[in-house]
Parts: sequence; structure tokens; C-alpha cells
Amino acid sequence: MAFWVMVLYAVLACILGGLYLVGALRQRRAQEPPLDKGLIPWLGHALHYRKDGVAFLQRMQKKHGDIFTVLLGGYYFTFVMDPLSYGAIMKVARSKLDFSTYAKQLVAHVFGFQPEMSTHKIIETASIKHLKGNGLVVMTQAMMDSLHRVMGHSLSSAGGQNSWKQEGLFHFSYNMVFKAGYLALFGNTTCKGEKNKEDAERCDITRSEDVFVEFRKYDKLFPGLASFTLSHGERKEAESLKRLFWKLMSVKDVYERTNISGWITDQQEQLAEAGMPEYMRDRFLFLLLWAAQGNTGPASFWLLAYLMKNPKAMDEVRKEVDRVVGESGQEVRAGGAVLNITKEMLDKTPILDSAVEETLRLSAVPMLIKAVLVDLEIQMNDGRKYLLRKGDRVALFPFVAAHMDPEIHPDPHVFKYDRFLSLDGRKKEFYKNGEKVKYFTMPWGAGNSMCPGRYFATNEMKLFVFLMLTYFDMQLVNVEEEIPPVIKNRYGFGVMHPTHDVQFRYRLRH
Repeated sequence: MAFWVMVLYAVLACILGGLYLVGALRQRRAQEPPLDKGLIPWLGHALHYRKDGVAFLQRMQKKHGDIFTVLLGGYYFTFVMDPLSYGAIMKVARSKLDFSTYAKQLVAHVFGFQPEMSTHKIIETASIKHLKGNGLVVMTQAMMDSLHRVMGHSLSSAGGQNSWKQEGLFHFSYNMVFKAGYLALFGNTTCKGEKNKEDAERCDITRSEDVFVEFRKYDKLFPGLASFTLSHGERKEAESLKRLFWKLMSVKDVYERTNISGWITDQQEQLAEAGMPEYMRDRFLFLLLWAAQGNTGPASFWLLAYLMKNPKAMDEVRKEVDRVVGESGQEVRAGGAVLNITKEMLDKTPILDSAVEETLRLSAVPMLIKAVLVDLEIQMNDGRKYLLRKGDRVALFPFVAAHMDPEIHPDPHVFKYDRFLSLDGRKKEFYKNGEKVKYFTMPWGAGNSMCPGRYFATNEMKLFVFLMLTYFDMQLVNVEEEIPPVIKNRYGFGVMHPTHDVQFRYRLRH
């Protein structure tokens, strides 16, 4: 009898231990945020979130208020939905709330890259040197030159005539910006049998096209890979593509190229000096490719789509672009010199800047996640205090909390090209409950999670749109077609993708 009692106790202990591990026994403690575990052990609300993260968070906010804790795939996330309280979260020391903990786990799983203690500092140092100030001038010029090559090749392949040409806008934008950015950052390859400069460029662009095709395959799998929701077959495909990119982006291959950007070479040299093995630096280059080129092409698509759907916005931005070209002393005409758009010229486009920021407000949906390293207390903007548990995660979802807040941005679902345009030249201010909102948009993150390449990424978009508006007339094939909805499983992973492409046509203006 005693034996079976012991067995029963052991079984009960295993059951209770299992329930504890999957979170089924967790209860809300005094002063903690509202807790909503969902009905499925361990998974919690993960399936609802992956199906439509925005709708899920809006339901939770309506049910629980501006702060709540939910179970998502074995982790407890405390979402802070009041943008006025974001400042307090950003000020918490890294020793208590840390962005890098989650980021390390993500890049290890998605790219196979294991960062070392010095990696973050190396990225930061190289980005300050090459993606800001004088370094940004050099990178902007490299992107300008690459865009001319890529777009010129595309136009000549299509016949180069003044007749209308039709393409899918998403594919066109993503393809052009990706290939140009890839060449500007990672340099030019040398092809066997090339006889002249034109042959070399043609070969280079063909190879960049091949990289884009494989990148798009991986990009489509990325959200499911990051959220552990891929099928067995999809996981095998993702792993195969990862190995392909480790080879395509290998240090050995990259260093056989010419015109590699200093941003790439400086990071590689410093990582090598820090003792990182070569195979891991191959994976780091794959990570840099995705970080640099995974969002600018889609964002360029949304910007052009919104401009074509809003004739007044298109007219105002085009007039500004033409004015800047005229002030530079350049002239765009058939058979004339190619237009050289400099960083100085891009700094004189407040209307385009506003349109870019409005596009990102509507299309960029990041989720900022910080690991809770110690039990701590946070204070909301209204004075309420809450306790957070060690081991949980704090999440900010600015798209719902700020971008779509009608008090901060009236008519939040409407594209207003001049929403961020201030008549007196000063930075425009936004308010909620009578208080100034510091984090009224957060497409690039914030604090120590702020995207280090945001200035270069912005210039990539602006250069592409600047060239398109200068050289081409553009229009939607179906002018009545609405802006397409988004693929909802990409919520939380940067710039959204449309559920379907939009056909547009373009022809040379001159």
C-alpha cells in the first residue's frame, strides 16, 4: 500500500511540476498587472496573436486597460499600451530591463548567429562612423550610383522606350531597392569572361537578382520561423535557405568583391580581431543583409502606393523634388547627364520627409521586447505602480499604442502626406490627454534598441522615390483599386507586406 501511495505522490508531483512549467498554476499577485493566460497551457494566446496581433492587443487593451500580462508560447509578456508611459520604461537600467537578451535569442534562432560580448559595441561603432555624418554622405552616394545601375539596366532590358511599362509595384520596388542596397553595401563581383564595363555590370546585376529571389523565399518564412509556427516542411526549407545564405554571404566570397562598403569591412575586421570564428562571421553577414534590406523595399512600395492614390500628395512631393533638382544646377533631359542626388539635396525635402514618416506610421509595425532581469516596480504616467516578475518580458507595440491613436493622430487610418510637416520649420508636436507625446511614432524602435541604420535606410527610400518621380510618370493600372491589406502574421517584425501586389505603369518623362 505504501508503495502505491509513493507512486501516486510521484505522479501528482510530476503533474503539478508540468503544470507549473507550462504556466497553468500562475496567479496574479498583489500590485501586478492584470493577468490573462488564455485557455491553452503553454501556448496561451499565441495562436490568437499570430492570427492578428493588432486585433488581439486591441481586445486585451479594451478588456484590461493600458497594461496587462498575457501568456504567449511559454513566455509571459507584459504589454504597456500607454505611449505616455514609454519614457519610464526606456529609462530603466539595462541591468533590470534588457533588450539584448531577447535579441540574442532571436538572431541565434533565425540566422544561426551567436553574438559575443563585444558584438553590440562593434556594430554601434561602425554604424556611427559609416551611417551618420560624413560616412552617411559616402554611403548615400554609393546607393545613388547603385540605383542608377540597377534601374538603368531594368529600363534597357524593357526596351528603354517612352511607352508605358506595367509591373507589380511591390515586386518592382522591393527588387530595385534590394539589389541597389545589396551592391552598395556588399560590393561588386567579378564574373568570368566579362569583356567590358557593361558586361561586368550586367553580370553583377544578374547575380544580385539571384540573391533577391532566394532572399524573398526566406523573407516569406521569416515571421513563422521567428515565432516557431512553421510546418515541418517549411522548417526544412528555412534551414536549407539559411545554409545557402551562409555560403552566399561568406567572408571568403565577400572579400573577393570590389567596392565593399566600410560599414561591412570595419565590422568584419573588428569581429575577427575579437576572435570570432569565420563561420560565425559568415552568419553575421547574412544577418546584416536582412537588417539592411528587409524593410526598405517594402516601405518604398507603400510610399509610392500612397502617393499614387493621393494626387495632391504626389503633386506636392514631385514639385519639391523638381525644385531641389533645379536648385542643384542639374537638368534632367533625354540624352543628358544622369542625375546625381546628394545627401545635401535629400536634406532639403521637408514634404517628402513628412510623406516618408507618414508611410512608416501606417506600415511599420515593430514590437520592442525587453527581458525582465530582476523583480522590479514600474510607474505608469498616471501614477499607478505595478510589479514585474523576473523572467517575464515587457513589450511595447507602438503601432496600436501611438500610431493608430486618434487622439495623437486624427483620422489615423488615413494617409496625410503633410501630417508631420510644420509650417514654421520646427519639429511638429503631438499631444494626448493634454500632454506632449515624445514617442508619437516609433518605426525604428527607441532607446538602446533603436535601429542604427535608420538614416541610411531613410535615404535609400528617398533616393529611390526621388529618382522615380524625377524620371518617370507613374499611375496605378486600376485607379479605383484600394491600398491592399497587410499580411497579418508579420505584425511585430518591421514593415508590413501587402496581401497582393498592385499593378502600376510607368514611362519616361523626358
